[in-house]
Amino acid sequence: MKNNFGTYSDEQLVGLLKGPKKKRELAFNEIYERYSQMVHAYCCCIVKNRDVVDDIFQETFIRFLKKVDTKRECSNIPGFLVTIAKNLCFNYVRNKKHNIPVEETHLTNGNSDSYEKQELLELLISTVDLLDPIYREAFIMREFKGMRYKEIAKEASISLPNAKLRVTRARKKIIDILSPYLKDIAENV
Repeated sequence: MKNNFGTYSDEQLVGLLKGPKKKRELAFNEIYERYSQMVHAYCCCIVKNRDVVDDIFQETFIRFLKKVDTKRECSNIPGFLVTIAKNLCFNYVRNKKHNIPVEETHLTNGNSDSYEKQELLELLISTVDLLDPIYREAFIMREFKGMRYKEIAKEASISLPNAKLRVTRARKKIIDILSPYLKDIAENV
């Protein structure tokens, strides 16, 4: 049975997660379809162990479902999912650093580049959350899901030039927001 949940907004899907079991399952499947690649890519950037990434990825969606039951509203599903994933990833990284044998400490010392990449990725994801929803959606489809402009246009029911314009405007806005941070990094190098 093919559903039409692809046309539902995130807010509508969250509302359905609190309804009858069949609708909950269909709504969750749609949310998973929309955001699983983004969440998985984020986890892969922070945690390099594939098995751990898979565990964190699954735990992210489990916690999402539990939290949705207790929250009244959730208008920013990708931001909420990334926040859960970020916390799980950073908890794993922090706990792993505390459990490193003495012989391996030389491998982590001076590895601030990895931390800076994580920090920059976290900042980028937070910046994406600040975008106007139409630009955020196009940017996520292009950059996180790897969709072509033609696919974005079809998915968003817009013209091809409009799809390109939305992604371009999203990138420009992200650059505008991040430029002070990037300038600060460049000055401190």
